[in-house]
Amino acid sequence: MAPGPTVNRRQLGAELRRLREAAGLRIEDAAKELGCSHTRLSRIETGKGGAVAKASDVRGLCAVYGVSDERQIEMLLGMLSAASQQRGWWEAFEAVLPSGLETYVGLESDARTERAWEPLLVHGLLQTPDYARATIQAARLHRPGDIDDLVQLRTERKKLLSRRPDPLELWAVLDEAVLHRSVGSAEVMRAQILHLQEMVEIPTVTIQVLPFGKGAHAGLSGAFALLEFDADTDTKTVVYVDSPAGNLYMEKPRDIRRFVQAFDLLRAAALDPDESMARLDRAAKEMK
Repeated sequence: MAPGPTVNRRQLGAELRRLREAAGLRIEDAAKELGCSHTRLSRIETGKGGAVAKASDVRGLCAVYGVSDERQIEMLLGMLSAASQQRGWWEAFEAVLPSGLETYVGLESDARTERAWEPLLVHGLLQTPDYARATIQAARLHRPGDIDDLVQLRTERKKLLSRRPDPLELWAVLDEAVLHRSVGSAEVMRAQILHLQEMVEIPTVTIQVLPFGKGAHAGLSGAFALLEFDADTDTKTVVYVDSPAGNLYMEKPRDIRRFVQAFDLLRAAALDPDESMARLDRAAKEMK
């Protein structure tokens, strides 16, 4: 699967950061030489925040970093062109996308696999439209006129699970609390749980339930997702953590190891997939 615009931007940014560090420059110094704010250069290097590099930025940074090999410069410009010419499907929703979510949706669209821990809500890729609408309305963060578009955005995200020829492989561990927290109404919740049972029929989708009886566990600090990409991209794994303070994206090996270990512990503590389906069935029957 060819990388999309988000991964291409991040790969270009990572290469520019590598060149800056090889030149022994701080980001503030490089930004001053380029004539821009260090915030903008930081966003170019991380591929976040909506900052888009221009060809003049790439050539200017190469001059600052002492890169004179025209082949290397053309390679960087080629990466910029690939990122600039592509348009992600989610850009149609940019008017309603919450701050920081564009990067996540773009990475998710480029990912080969996603491993997610959800202690509070059903994972977005597994939500029914009615459940999604109830969660969006409950947040009270969006204008009423934007809610339909945000529900449609989640519906479009779900298409990644049936994408051909490379569907996104999803392994989600849900806390049992997710099944008992009434979102919307009993009818909405029952339909949502039945939907989860249908989703596991997709060969690339695995759902496990972590039961209350396990007590304290490795996921008490909150939800997170591990996004993994094809081996032919520079970006191999990104950890995504959503919190009221903002979206965090981590790529340092020690951070990735920590979250991989946490997910493995959660997966081991959870009911196996068959037992999880039995728990879902019981929860659906309890919804009156």
